[in-house]
Amino acid sequence: MPIERLPADTTGEQVATILARDGCAIVENLVPRSTMERAHAELAPYIDATTFGGDEFAGKRTKRTGGLLARSATCHELVMHPLVLDATRASLVDATSFHLHLTQVIAIGPGEPGQMIHRDQWAFDFFPFPKGYEAQCNTIWAMSDFTAENGGTRVIPGSNHLEGRHQFTQEDCEAVEMSAGSVVFYNGSIYHGGGANRSNETRYGINITYARSWLRQEENQYLAVPHDVARTFPEPLLRLMGYARGAYALGYVDDLRDPLEVLLGRKVGDDGLGDLDVANQRARRA
Repeated sequence: MPIERLPADTTGEQVATILARDGCAIVENLVPRSTMERAHAELAPYIDATTFGGDEFAGKRTKRTGGLLARSATCHELVMHPLVLDATRASLVDATSFHLHLTQVIAIGPGEPGQMIHRDQWAFDFFPFPKGYEAQCNTIWAMSDFTAENGGTRVIPGSNHLEGRHQFTQEDCEAVEMSAGSVVFYNGSIYHGGGANRSNETRYGINITYARSWLRQEENQYLAVPHDVARTFPEPLLRLMGYARGAYALGYVDDLRDPLEVLLGRKVGDDGLGDLDVANQRARRA
């Protein structure tokens, strides 16, 4: 099954519809190539300082550089991109809220073999989510061009509908081929993996993922971004990072205080997630 390709003027609802069907979709040229070049320039010192992975899954010729919000102003634009947030909201439509799960540059070096084909939702201790229940909405932005030769991500469209655990090989997958500035969306339930890099160049991608707010974040945003840096961020980004209640009774601080109020040391607007009437309405719909 080929990977669906969408234009940059697509809607979040259209992306979510294809994700529900296929588990993946490419939006082409969502930002200019120059945006990705700017991000690369900001992050290059950190990528250079990152060591290669310590096992075959992480990739012994692959670097994984996180903490992108503290290190790159351009990555703020990617994390908060309106289409990405709209598509995530539409994909996780029954969630009270979602938060940032992971930010990471994945730099696959020449000679790296293909990654084990897996589901990202296995990170939640291999919990068997019900078929059709999506825990995540994920993106990989092409910082450099993705090709079948240089380690472009490989996916199995439609595998989001499979139940249980399965073993697949790279040969079972389709290569994500896209130009810098394009982005591939994929569900936490789709089988995928980094491709083998048979070229002489490093493939750079920016992996930014989102998850339901009641699930623990893979990257600890509260420690990845120092508090003095976080306090300079706009409130919507801070709430997306996790400085917000995840539902009526999730994530408050001590005497039921809003976590954003604690971080900033002042009163802030109510995020609405501590509303008992809303919680009661949802309970009655269950």
